[in-house]
Amino acid sequence: MCYIFKGAVIFKLTNAVCESYNKSWVEFGVCRLRAVNRNKVCLNVDANLLHPVHDVIVKAQLFKRANGYKPWLYSVNFDGCQFIRRRNNALIRIVWDLFKEYSTLNHSCPYVGLQQVKNFYLRSEKLPTPIPTGDYLLMIDWIFTKKPQAATNIYFTFVEDLKDS
Repeated sequence: MCYIFKGAVIFKLTNAVCESYNKSWVEFGVCRLRAVNRNKVCLNVDANLLHPVHDVIVKAQLFKRANGYKPWLYSVNFDGCQFIRRRNNALIRIVWDLFKEYSTLNHSCPYVGLQQVKNFYLRSEKLPTPIPTGDYLLMIDWIFTKKPQAATNIYFTFVEDLKDS
């Protein structure tokens, strides 16, 4: 769990699940949370891409838990290679800004070999606006050459600062 305190704000990672649909394309060596201290837990993901990837479509959905995880505000598909070149989608840029300094994905296509997210933790000060208190799931499907190849599901909790409301 990753607790980040800013007043009464709690932004915490609670689980990470990675799955390869095609182990001849993608292998996950690491997909786990690691406790650093009682207030900070980091996400580490090692994905080994066994072939050069020139065509990446990312399908991302944000779910909020309410009697199970239900679709919430966002469901977006985007060209990952184009986004890295132009950073032209404001919503995706918010998520990108959260983890870009912890990732090796900050170069243009093709991607091949080890791709990592290392020691990533959530920081509420990086969000332009607060989100409602609740448990969330960010579900990401990675589509290479028009075929789903892998998925990464990141679970987190957000508790908003209600003193300033």
